[in-house]
Amino acid sequence: MNVVFRTGTLAIVGQPNVGKSTLINRLVGQKVSITSKKPQTTRHRISGILTTDVCQYIFVDTPGFQTRHAGALNRVMNRSVTQALSEVDVTICVIEAGRFGTADRAIIKLLPRDRPVLLAINKIDRLADKSRLLPFIAQLAQEFAFAEIVPLSAEKGDGVSDLLQSAAKYLPEAPPLFEADDITDRSERFLAAELLREKLFRNLGEELPYGIAVEIERFEQEGNLRRIFAAIIVDKAAHKAMIIGRGGEKLKTMSSDARRDMEQLFGGPVYLETWVKVKSGWADDERALKSLGYDG
Repeated sequence: MNVVFRTGTLAIVGQPNVGKSTLINRLVGQKVSITSKKPQTTRHRISGILTTDVCQYIFVDTPGFQTRHAGALNRVMNRSVTQALSEVDVTICVIEAGRFGTADRAIIKLLPRDRPVLLAINKIDRLADKSRLLPFIAQLAQEFAFAEIVPLSAEKGDGVSDLLQSAAKYLPEAPPLFEADDITDRSERFLAAELLREKLFRNLGEELPYGIAVEIERFEQEGNLRRIFAAIIVDKAAHKAMIIGRGGEKLKTMSSDARRDMEQLFGGPVYLETWVKVKSGWADDERALKSLGYDG
């Protein structure tokens, strides 16, 4: 008996901070998308790949759709979301358990009507009153004709296998596009920049990360050793000192944390050198965004 193999793309969409990146990392089984508690952490479309005996899932982690902020950076990110929705085989819409508001409804309006959309209700482990879950599911079922509704906890892993099983049946019959051990279509250079940016997001004040980007100026490999030279781009001169910290300690700590993550992901030693550069207005200049590798 021949086993049918399925391969397809799945966009993971939702408003900022609903756990999309945590979900894609859980689905793939390894960190391919950075996470923090701050919204707007994901700025690029990032594909995570999971291959089983019968399926190859190509997950596209999109930026959180921005409904409250203008500016070139957010326009680029929103275009990235809408483009992903027009290209994939399946869409997974992520909504936080017990929370449904105007921003979620705006995203639902973007969902494709001609292809299957699964609803992942995330963070069910944080729902204090579990009796609220069934009425919440019923409420969301009235908002859109979801093909499946799957409650889960991306952080704990509960329900994630159910989401995979639900999604598999909607993927087209096709051979795999990637090798069985591939976990992402992004380059090591890109992943290095993202891991450093994650440390900046996690360790800096609320207002600072949105004026920050990371540019890998050199990426060299000698045997198993990777030498990475990264510029941290800030919008204002005053932010430079905030990132560097007293005696350079803050930048040193964040760089060391990023280097350890890179070594774990790349499976070898990393030499990482970082510095800070000021590029005023970069986040509102689409040409500057393109030069920094932003999608859209």
